[in-house]
Amino acid sequence: MLKKIIFFVPIFSFVFLIATQSAKGAGMPQLDPYYWISQIFWLILSFGVLFLILSKIILPKISRNLETRKSQILENIELAEKQRLESENKIKEFEKLILEGKNQAKNYFSDTKQKIIEDINKKKTLLENEINEEIKSAEKEINDLKNNAPEKINKIAVETSVDLIKQLIGFEVNNSNISAIVEDLSKKSGDKQNAI
Repeated sequence: MLKKIIFFVPIFSFVFLIATQSAKGAGMPQLDPYYWISQIFWLILSFGVLFLILSKIILPKISRNLETRKSQILENIELAEKQRLESENKIKEFEKLILEGKNQAKNYFSDTKQKIIEDINKKKTLLENEINEEIKSAEKEINDLKNNAPEKINKIAVETSVDLIKQLIGFEVNNSNISAIVEDLSKKSGDKQNAI
């Protein structure tokens, strides 16, 4: 790299020198050393004015715009962070509300289930009591029928026997005689049943 630079510097210097000499002869005043002081003056003046315009007018506007943008960006970042925190808080509150709602629903369902079970148990108890009362009344009726059945059977047997004898013999027999015979037979059959 250094070899290339060393090689090209003399070539460029020679070309510049030839161009300067030919420019003098061709009438290019910017390359004539006589005009360099005026050119330097106008260069300093124009760049000084340009520097003043840039430093006093344009650059302050640009820096104000940059500051405004920077402050607005910072405000937007702060606002975004604040909104992010608010949204996280809202999400936490929402999740808390959902959890509370689930717990309330769970409690409501368990309370309702408990009430239904209690209702079922009460109705079951009432139904069992009614069934027991029905069973007791039915047993009482059966016992009453058992107790009254021999008398009714005897009465039916006496009436049937009277009718049969009347049809067979053709005249009526005394009811007291037939009832005595029926009672005697029922006692004998009752003794046989008790023995079994």
